Amino acid sequence: MRRIAIASMTGTVIEFYDFFIYGTAAALVFNKVFFPELGAAAGTALALATFGVAFVARPFGSVLFGHFGDKLGRKRTLVTTLLLMGLSTLAIGLLPTTGTIGILAPILLVILRILQGLAVGGEWAGATLLTAENSPGKTRGKYALFPQLGPSLAFALASATFLTTALTMSNEAFLAWGWRVPFIASVLLVAVGLYVRLAITETAAFRTRDKNVSTRMPVAEVLSTHPRRVLLGAGSTMAVFAFFYIGVTYLTSYGTQNLQLPRTAVLAMGIIGGLVFAATTILGAILSDRVGRRKMIIIGNSLSVVAGIIAFPILDIGTVWSFGLGLAVVLGVVGIAYGPQGAQLPELFPTHYRYTGAGMAYNLAGVLGGGVVPLIATALVASLGSSLAIGILLAGLAAVSLLCTLALPDTDAASIEVRAEPATA
Repeated sequence: MRRIAIASMTGTVIEFYDFFIYGTAAALVFNKVFFPELGAAAGTALALATFGVAFVARPFGSVLFGHFGDKLGRKRTLVTTLLLMGLSTLAIGLLPTTGTIGILAPILLVILRILQGLAVGGEWAGATLLTAENSPGKTRGKYALFPQLGPSLAFALASATFLTTALTMSNEAFLAWGWRVPFIASVLLVAVGLYVRLAITETAAFRTRDKNVSTRMPVAEVLSTHPRRVLLGAGSTMAVFAFFYIGVTYLTSYGTQNLQLPRTAVLAMGIIGGLVFAATTILGAILSDRVGRRKMIIIGNSLSVVAGIIAFPILDIGTVWSFGLGLAVVLGVVGIAYGPQGAQLPELFPTHYRYTGAGMAYNLAGVLGGGVVPLIATALVASLGSSLAIGILLAGLAAVSLLCTLALPDTDAASIEVRAEPATA
């Protein structure tokens, strides 16, 4: 289980690293190199909109790769998602700017971002099932936390990568070519991830599933049998996405442009924020084995209501350390709910369409919380001139997530059944 858990985490860190370096670049540089004619505010809004395009693609990725993951197996599907993400990220790093090829540059950028969205849409459910379907029920929360560490560690790694480039080159060099380095260098990480994933075997639950229970179209069966669980699971997870993507994309832009903080300081605080998120993710997942998944998610969403109200007054103090504290509040609170969801969402669905069901719930939450909220945040500050409205928006979303969690059934160790029959590799 230790080897499987590390394998799931390694691939997820790499995929989300590729996904997040786009967000950091969109906040720092894409407004200048792909939308130079629009000015700082409009260019940033459109750059963040291209970031949000991937969230529209993510549910389609969960359906596409969920279909093959439920029909052909988790392992083969995860290798495919990693390859798609790696090649798309490399292509972004090599993409000519608008000054070179004109309007074709932002068009290609959006296409590549859609491919990234498809890949990460199929990634989370498969990586989570590697641990959830292999682990003993009483420790499922502990082992399912490993792929849940992917976003937090990837954000810290992405911030560290951009910080390194910022410290080792001038602003002009960073704008000209330095932003490309994290995208191109990710090829090395993808090679490591492929090596790790090819070395693992299929999950126990998939190998020992009842071969007499199958479906031609997993997505159709999910929607006909468990639509309520998909919608409530998405609603329960929505606040996690909203807080997280406000933290990893919008606040990077907010810190440098609105608060006028140095780019290096904002990126350094991003590393700290990512590590705080990792710590609370571990805490929430481990405690879910003791007190229950649903109870921990209720606690996390309840605390998020409070965090939404207090975060922006802290951020607006305007110092580097107040920015770091505010970012830690925004990212730290969501880990309490996010950690248990690695076990809870898979436990809501049967084996023969679990990949599709869990992936759809997770990525629908991504559209509602991660794709839309950063765009609304930009518009709110521009129109109202106050960031407090963003905090109220986050608190309201957390309240909705809390209500959805209360409406979900509690899951437990017996929710994922592994049949007692010989397993084959």
